Amino acid sequence: MNNISIFDNEQTVAILGLVGVVIVLFAIKRLILVRLKAKARSETSSMSDIYRVLVLSLNAPLNLLILIIFAQLVKSIIAVFGVESEASIKALDTAIDAGLIITLVLFFERFVTYSLKRYRDQSTIVKNTSAIAGGAVRAVFAILAILIILSTMGVSVTPVVASLGITSLAVALALQPTLENFFSGIQLVMDKPIRIGDFIELDSGEQGFVEKIGWRSTWVRMLPNNIVIMPNSKLSNSKLINYYYPERELSVPVEVGVHYSSDLDHVEKVCLDVANTILKEHEYGVDTFKPFVLFHTFDNSSINLTVMLRTREYFNRFFIKSAFIKMLKKRFDEEGIVIPFPITAVNIEQEGAANVLSTRNGQTKPQS
Repeated sequence: MNNISIFDNEQTVAILGLVGVVIVLFAIKRLILVRLKAKARSETSSMSDIYRVLVLSLNAPLNLLILIIFAQLVKSIIAVFGVESEASIKALDTAIDAGLIITLVLFFERFVTYSLKRYRDQSTIVKNTSAIAGGAVRAVFAILAILIILSTMGVSVTPVVASLGITSLAVALALQPTLENFFSGIQLVMDKPIRIGDFIELDSGEQGFVEKIGWRSTWVRMLPNNIVIMPNSKLSNSKLINYYYPERELSVPVEVGVHYSSDLDHVEKVCLDVANTILKEHEYGVDTFKPFVLFHTFDNSSINLTVMLRTREYFNRFFIKSAFIKMLKKRFDEEGIVIPFPITAVNIEQEGAANVLSTRNGQTKPQS
């Protein structure tokens, strides 16, 4: 009876010891992460980024490592109390080996993924490829982990790889549209007709900022703040306008009409004066650009001209055009330059129309 009581007490102590070890390990993990966060705050910008990535990368792998240590301690306690079986020991060994492999692979996968996210704002290439590269990295590390685990379990990897090749061919045929979108996304990233943050216009007429270039589709945020999701294959084969390539600066033509009696040299001088003022004073104007005026049309009621301005980017053209029109209207009023209303005039003197009308009016009315 006393032996049974002693045995129960030892088991209780062992269980409490396991719980205590797990608590201590979680405390050590937290201390490591806190020290890394403090190091990130004290270092320069480049080193602090590395420490932040380490903090994010170590969190999940350390949790898994603690569970592996717990399983190893359970295995040792089972051996001490002599209640182990060959099947349970083999299962624990397999779980521990697989856990170690997954821990290492998970750390490297998290490190690469978080590094891409951290540095995507500092590099155009990383920014444009982060979505596709992140998914590819996760897939590669997952396949690598599975193959290593199978190899440690004594499973021959060569037949598995061969069967994966045959299976991948069948999957490729079944998922042809998805794979087409995937490789079209890679083509968009490599060829760079569009980049994250570019303002584009699709051939269907939608305009917006490129939000994300993903595995299957590209997301474009329109000006009303809704999203157009475009399949990569369709986008790569369609015509589009990139208003941010090769540069963001954009010419802004403004159409103006003046009366036929206007002094065109004076009109040109006033338009250039207003345009230069707008480009220098407006926040979206390009003050180094020299505006110019082109007269191009004898219209029905006006002589039409185009004033060419320049703005910093496409989205700003509405504001600079509005400011120019308001200032130009005010200057035209001050200078006495008339912007005519649409007028249609009937010239009865041309082509002898007046004689025809007078002849008809001079005919005697038929007698009743």
